[in-house]
Amino acid sequence: MTVILSLKAKQSIDAWLLKYPIDQKQSCVIHALKVLQDENGGWLTEGAIEAVAAYLAMPKIAVYEVATFYSMFELQPIGKHKISVCTNIACLLNNGDKIVQHLKKRLNIEWGETTQDGCFTLKEVECLAACDGAPAMQIGQIYYENLTPERIDDILATLEPKEIKDGK
Repeated sequence: MTVILSLKAKQSIDAWLLKYPIDQKQSCVIHALKVLQDENGGWLTEGAIEAVAAYLAMPKIAVYEVATFYSMFELQPIGKHKISVCTNIACLLNNGDKIVQHLKKRLNIEWGETTQDGCFTLKEVECLAACDGAPAMQIGQIYYENLTPERIDDILATLEPKEIKDGK
């Protein structure tokens, strides 16, 4: 089932298309996928991928390849807050493994899972390009560096629903 692009999505994609040669519409595929993912609560449906393919005159498989290659795209529903944790060498050498274990225990989920309340999804990423502040994670568009278990608890406390904070 193909998704019909909203006027706002078309306007955003069209503005980006102006940056590329007329015969290179596919150059806008990452932006188009991001726009549709944002409009759909953080994930891409098959219909959204089909809509991007149709709008950019690309084969559906080519759009799907981009959506599955980049870790910023999700093909399944995710929690309100996606926590992307760097597991590259700089983060691991700076106790990133302890950060990962703390997050998994604190949220009671594994990689790729979402908390029962739908608040958090935990995602392993290869690199956040924040090596000087390792270990690092990203929640939404915000980077968090020099992480410790205590700092993570403070960050999560600002994002969790009141019921979780109160222990209910």
